[in-house]
Amino acid sequence: MHMTNPFADAMTNLPLTPAVAPDVLTPASEASLPLAWQTLEAVPDPEIPVVSIRELGILRDVRVVTNEEGATAFEIVITPTYSGCPAMQQIAEDIAAAMTRAGLGPWHVKTVLAPAWTTDWISPEAREKLRSYGIAPPTGAQAVSADAPRKITFYGRPKDGVPCPHCGSVDTEVVSAFGSTACKAHYRCRTCQEPFDYFKPY
Repeated sequence: MHMTNPFADAMTNLPLTPAVAPDVLTPASEASLPLAWQTLEAVPDPEIPVVSIRELGILRDVRVVTNEEGATAFEIVITPTYSGCPAMQQIAEDIAAAMTRAGLGPWHVKTVLAPAWTTDWISPEAREKLRSYGIAPPTGAQAVSADAPRKITFYGRPKDGVPCPHCGSVDTEVVSAFGSTACKAHYRCRTCQEPFDYFKPY
């Protein structure tokens, strides 16, 4: 059965096609919010599946909204890592699949561009997962302020070197400003000779 989304208002919306009949869906309510969070926190990033969209800071909020007719829906707020990120449509589709499997609904996905995503939003757990996966996590806090200016140089390389995720050496060099995706740079470790991606801070 196909259900259209009754909450369309200049948002990024996907049609809801539940795996179960609409009358047995878990409705959007404050009581069902924990289940919605639990469901969505398990959605992996399509480009780096070892971390979730929540751990990367892409999933910003899950809340219950009510339309003019009094009907409720889950509003799932996501922010792209950068404007034009090609993975956002896949992320929206993965969110749709997760909500459908969990029997939650109705819902819609809302893309929010401000405040802009920053690598500061990557959780400590995600940084360790990136390192174990062979990707050097972004170094330092990148939020610009009078008290904490950015301490990075060309290509986002910290002045003391990007630590190699394989051996920990900071004797590393930039091979290319872009790695496997636009948000990463390609590096090589001079100590262990292994190549690796560095998640550029911004």
